[in-house]
Amino acid sequence: MPDTDENARLAALEFARAMAAYWQAQLGAELLGFYLIGSLAHDGFNRRYSDIDVALVSDDGLTDAMIEDMGAHAAAIAPGLAPKLSLFWSDRGFTKGRFPPLDRIDYLEHAVALVEREPARPARPTLDEVRAYLEGRPLEVWAERAARFATLDRLEAADHKTYLRAHLYPARFVFSWMTGDIASNDTAVAYLSENAPGGLDVALIGRALSCRHQAADPDGLFGERNLLPGQVAACRRMIAG
Repeated sequence: MPDTDENARLAALEFARAMAAYWQAQLGAELLGFYLIGSLAHDGFNRRYSDIDVALVSDDGLTDAMIEDMGAHAAAIAPGLAPKLSLFWSDRGFTKGRFPPLDRIDYLEHAVALVEREPARPARPTLDEVRAYLEGRPLEVWAERAARFATLDRLEAADHKTYLRAHLYPARFVFSWMTGDIASNDTAVAYLSENAPGGLDVALIGRALSCRHQAADPDGLFGERNLLPGQVAACRRMIAG
């Protein structure tokens, strides 16, 4: 079968449905819902660079042991796809778990139910909450990666995905900072055409998006690694302004 984004998407959907069945068997009536989010829910799934984002809501949430067991099961049934699995989860009241503000918005506005016994609808994060989140750990991690990549002499294959995401992230960051919403890479990059902060290299981000569309190695962008800290700086100026 040809290696295409559509074939990869169908395989990811089959895997996600298998994980939904797994959690139904594990949690029974405690499982409130299991959903697709991310690019599987609102287009843009890429055979090389996309994660398989899923969301789970149960009466009491999950334990570390339950999540570890899920990982082992996923690796057993689909070793090629298991590393892409990204689970967001919470309890009925959304008081614990792994569900950052933007992923919570994605769940509220774009989720596709694979299993749903009872919908849980937490409050939608406000623009202020989204901004407080963005300028915390997400900005810190991106800045650290940008600084590291800028000093590399060569790009290892293990860093390809993270490196490309470091180039694409300012589009997602600016879009969410300005709108309080979440969008695909394509939508976020298009938003920059009229809303880019001063000093942001939009053309470079566009090249990264083209690389993603082609599922290509990002080696062609490696010569611009020293520009990544400047992209971070442009977003910091936007925040300060």
